[in-house]
Amino acid sequence: MLSCHNEKHLNKIPSLDADCIMLNLEDGVSEEKKPLALKLCCEALEKYTNVEKLLVVRVNSLDEGGVEEIEKLNSYKPDAFRVPKIRTVEDVELALELIDDSIGLHLSIETKEAWLNLKELAKNKRVTTLYLGILDLLADLKLPHSLIEISNPTIEYILTHFLITSHAIGVKPVSFVFQEYKNESKFAEWLELESRIGFSAKGCISPSQVIMVNKAFGISKTELRRAEEIVKAFELNSKNGITGFVHEKYGFIDEPIYKGALNQIKR
Repeated sequence: MLSCHNEKHLNKIPSLDADCIMLNLEDGVSEEKKPLALKLCCEALEKYTNVEKLLVVRVNSLDEGGVEEIEKLNSYKPDAFRVPKIRTVEDVELALELIDDSIGLHLSIETKEAWLNLKELAKNKRVTTLYLGILDLLADLKLPHSLIEISNPTIEYILTHFLITSHAIGVKPVSFVFQEYKNESKFAEWLELESRIGFSAKGCISPSQVIMVNKAFGISKTELRRAEEIVKAFELNSKNGITGFVHEKYGFIDEPIYKGALNQIKR
């Protein structure tokens, strides 16, 4: 997550290890600096057209400048726009009308209405990614931020429900940003929990967080080798009509095991 009013941060785009760079025009950019941020965002999109990362612009909510920002930035062709404060399917439809057909749409889930409508928000295939805005969501639900503790069952429910629903509707779930970027030990604890739940993506606000996420959510060479060997063995046997067999190294392999290995390789 890079705030677009800070040119020094934008210049780091090529060197960052993140898969996706979030060019932020919303929270973290003061009202007086938003015109500068929009200008520098345009310049960054023009400058970094060949970087091997997704460039996503986090605009302001549609009723607070987001419409004008999308209209301005469409011609610069970011990979996607991330639209905050989404509430209804109608909000999504409006965003899709505004955004050029070649550009994707990402949604911030941070209102109680979005939470209730979660299954309906990504029916259009251009909606590919959902971000959990846990601070805003809790505030909108009139729940205290003090609930955000690793051992809290409410938070674990929110994370789990968000992940499972996102996968069920075919979009990528991105877990919430951890604001205390200097507290790496606590961040590591969150990553351990999120990894166990099944997340493979998390918002970051510092380069050191990116490194930790890549390590926590990555797959080891041993795991990758196992997945590749399972896929190879299953595909070889299935050519002969055998879709369930005992592998000398990995035990019983059938189609669900094969699909799980394929998912590991894709991840």
